[in-house]
Amino acid sequence: AGLWTVFTLGGVGSKPTPQLEQCSPLANQSLLLLLVLANLTDAPDTLNPYRQAIMSFKNAQDSTAFSSSNPHAFQINFNSLYTALCEQQKSDQATLLLYMLLHQNSNVRTYVLARTDIENLV
Repeated sequence: AGLWTVFTLGGVGSKPTPQLEQCSPLANQSLLLLLVLANLTDAPDTLNPYRQAIMSFKNAQDSTAFSSSNPHAFQINFNSLYTALCEQQKSDQATLLLYMLLHQNSNVRTYVLARTDIENLV
């Protein structure tokens, strides 16, 4: 539930209004923590599991069976993620998450490029 809150960006913003800040400070702090953890450097003997999770999650609405040898793989509703990113486009944290997803997760990149309403995001 906490990770879902991060991805749906419930009220996250660069300069949140006091009302939004009181409603979802956990979402704001969770997103910042996720960004920090995902951008930690890899250890010489192991890969960063947070970065691996960001790079490998798939669309929950995809009709293909979900099977992955990656222990960090999970599914999320890309439509909800896209909608949340569109609503929070003025947020620095949300923009950084979008940048990271577009560059590191080919599933997200393919989904966003296939959307017909990409102008909402741009």
